[in-house]
Amino acid sequence: MAQHWQELIPIDRYLVTSNGLLHEYDRKVLTFLYQPLIGSTCLSVYMTLWAELEENKLWSESSTHHLLMNLLSMNLKDIYEARLKLEGIGLLKTYVKSDESGRSFIYELTPPLNPEQFFLDGMLNIYLYRKIGKNHFSRLKRFFSTPKKPLDEDYLEVTREFQEVFASATPGSLQYMQEHSEDLEAESDQEFIGRIDQKPIQIDTRTFDFDLLMAGLNESLVPQKALTKKVKEVISNLAFLYGISPIEMKNFVLGAINEKDEIDIEDLRKGARDWYQFENYDQLPSLINRTQPAVHQVQLTEPKTQEEKLIRYYETTPPIVIFKELSGGVEPSAANLKILEEIMIKYKLPPGVVNVLIEVVLRKTDMKFTKGFVESIASHWARLKIKSVKEAMEAARKEERSFQESKKTGKSTKKPIRTEVLPDWFDDSGKVSDKSNTKASDKADTKDQNTELEAKKRAIEEKLKAFRK
Repeated sequence: MAQHWQELIPIDRYLVTSNGLLHEYDRKVLTFLYQPLIGSTCLSVYMTLWAELEENKLWSESSTHHLLMNLLSMNLKDIYEARLKLEGIGLLKTYVKSDESGRSFIYELTPPLNPEQFFLDGMLNIYLYRKIGKNHFSRLKRFFSTPKKPLDEDYLEVTREFQEVFASATPGSLQYMQEHSEDLEAESDQEFIGRIDQKPIQIDTRTFDFDLLMAGLNESLVPQKALTKKVKEVISNLAFLYGISPIEMKNFVLGAINEKDEIDIEDLRKGARDWYQFENYDQLPSLINRTQPAVHQVQLTEPKTQEEKLIRYYETTPPIVIFKELSGGVEPSAANLKILEEIMIKYKLPPGVVNVLIEVVLRKTDMKFTKGFVESIASHWARLKIKSVKEAMEAARKEERSFQESKKTGKSTKKPIRTEVLPDWFDDSGKVSDKSNTKASDKADTKDQNTELEAKKRAIEEKLKAFRK
């Protein structure tokens, strides 16, 4: 992922637009439902861009990002990071144009989901529940809903239909409309002010292997036609949300088939959620960054040394890719993925720091990724409040130096994370140790003593033979 200084500079200009009217009610939705997921910085950026739009207008005046930095009292890196999160969660679309006069952007604000869409989304509501807990989640549901009040059965509907109230146009009226048809059509260079309902978050269905899923399903049990476009979208979202493989997804699909040979979406969601909570001790997934957040990136200039290149690589690469490359291209197992997810959520380690942790663990344990060893390092780094790749690399070096010094002196000022088991006769320099020499000497003495006893025994036997004769 490119750095903010490559993508954005203060003199770049921008315009703000909206693909529909933003209502006052949207502020409550953004504050209470979106802010826990994206943070207050993202909300501030969105609200500021919104404020630049004139009332009932869809375009703002042109401004520079330097003005935006002053309005928000925020540096450009934080603004860029907030922009990416807004794009990812579906609240912003960004367009860019470069020419001889410079670079200019269009920021198109997208209205948030309405409360009903959000609470029935199947992804965002799960992340919100995990973030704020059951009690606050229930409180927000009550805040954005109202009790149903059914009509009394004694009331009869007397609403008139359109044709009961209005008559059709007369031929003369039709002629009048034809004569003024141009006035009745929309202007080619104008657009009506309105609002298009926001679409829920949707993971690209191409990220899920449906061929492998169908290979594991029996056509007689789950016909191909049951995998409709809507079902495939739900499966892709569930696979991303809960980390479900095509092989595991097969069981949930089979469990959601109804008597009409259709896949019940609610049963599918419930099956996946119940499985995840069972596997994770009744917990739900959290929303985390895929790569190192810009606020914790330290390699801001073009890397020159090997270490700077390594830092840049760790800051811009997802942990799963690092794990796979260090493993020689072998895909991580489900258990490995579960460990990675747990340490990022439980210990709140940024992805770049997790990348360093992966290499430390794999190098020290002969390419094993054991949960106990991983958690011992993760908990230690979490207590040290390590957030950047450079800090993680320094912590790993310090631990290694401490361990090597303790081996040389024979004393340990602190308990090492892991003690490498080596044979008693071999030290870390590859030479036979003094202790090994002592043992060898002892063995030689014992051998000499045994030889002497054997000689005495043979002498006694010879004397006994002579005596018998």
